[in-house]
Amino acid sequence: MNFVEELRWRGMLQDIMPGTEDLLNKEKVSGYIGFDPTGDSLHVGHLTQIMTLIHFQNAGHKPVALVGGATGMIGDPSFKSAERNLLDEATLNHNVASLKSQLAKFLSFGDGENDAKMVNNYDWFKDFKFLDFIRDVGKLITVNYMMSKDSVKKRLEGDNGLSFTEFTYQLIQGYDFYYLWKHHNCKVQMGGSDQWGNIVTGSEMIRRQDQGSAFAVTTQLIKKADGQKFGKTESGAVWLDPKKTSPFKYYQFWLNATDDDAKSWIKIFTLKSKEELDAIIAEHDNAPHLRTVQKALAKDITIRTHSLEAYETAIKTSDFLFGNGSLEFLSNLEHEAVLDVFDGVPQFNISKNDLVSGLNILDLLAVKATVFPSKGEAKKMLTGGGVSLNKEKLSAIEQVITVDHLINGKYLVVQKGKKNYFLITAV
Repeated sequence: MNFVEELRWRGMLQDIMPGTEDLLNKEKVSGYIGFDPTGDSLHVGHLTQIMTLIHFQNAGHKPVALVGGATGMIGDPSFKSAERNLLDEATLNHNVASLKSQLAKFLSFGDGENDAKMVNNYDWFKDFKFLDFIRDVGKLITVNYMMSKDSVKKRLEGDNGLSFTEFTYQLIQGYDFYYLWKHHNCKVQMGGSDQWGNIVTGSEMIRRQDQGSAFAVTTQLIKKADGQKFGKTESGAVWLDPKKTSPFKYYQFWLNATDDDAKSWIKIFTLKSKEELDAIIAEHDNAPHLRTVQKALAKDITIRTHSLEAYETAIKTSDFLFGNGSLEFLSNLEHEAVLDVFDGVPQFNISKNDLVSGLNILDLLAVKATVFPSKGEAKKMLTGGGVSLNKEKLSAIEQVITVDHLINGKYLVVQKGKKNYFLITAV
């Protein structure tokens, strides 16, 4: 199956320039996708383009990841309602380095014919003088052509308008395509469907400057079945950086997908074959409550984004928080990893010295750590069997908690009712 067919059956393909599929079937081609370094981490919204590059490489072509160190200083106005904040060079350099590290988890980089390559457009723009740019590049594209783009029209019609800085963005991205076409033999640019206008500007620039031919492929913008934006949660974006979104929360994002979304996403965000996917979906449909598709999707993408170990910890965390899993897995985790497990869970610090001589359970829960607002409420719930410590039910209000109760010599995990957890750390 060729690259375009792969995108098509997976439901990823949006637009393709005439002649692109013939070119890709005829020869091994270099093609690129740009990534905007306005932050120091990619998020799940970037995964569609990452998967596109993976399929491109698997089809025998050479993927080029362009990190926009120069364009990141401007900001792409495409379908944005307001201008982005401009970043300084030091921040951009940090972001570029972080993105390079993340992309290397998904693509095979090297010097081989089929190996992925990474480029930064700051390298060819840093010495480009303004007068040279408007003379050599600005003359290639008319203002009428630039004004005709839907992304420009929408901004001009909006309340915030469009700055000259952002207006020039399509010239700069277009020149990226020209530069990579001329110096790296990149004949294809890929991206999301919102990038079609900028991509076509580049191919037009190549035609007008050197009478060359360049091609384009765009993918569909992924949305949830209910029309909501993909990759957004109540707490914000779902990041690929484990420090921004813990592997557990990342796993839960995919696990909590609806049936319709999971069946669509497992085709887009995994490399499983059509036969494998048909079998998984059939198994799911026979027993939807087991969430077979969601589990397969969450496992695959968590392992590839993070690691097998991170996935296994996410499973144990899920079993612990939502099932009958044990606390033993915490014993093997570093302190930061434990805090990740309990990210979003109320946390308290107490003095370890208080536990040396022993601390009454009511004092622990209502004084040292305010799991309960008063001893009276703590006593009432304890006697009713609604409190667990380290997964064991408590009922005696005379219970004394000592250092022997600490997990890893450091933690106490309190459960109030079925779903309310609290982490107490002895320091």
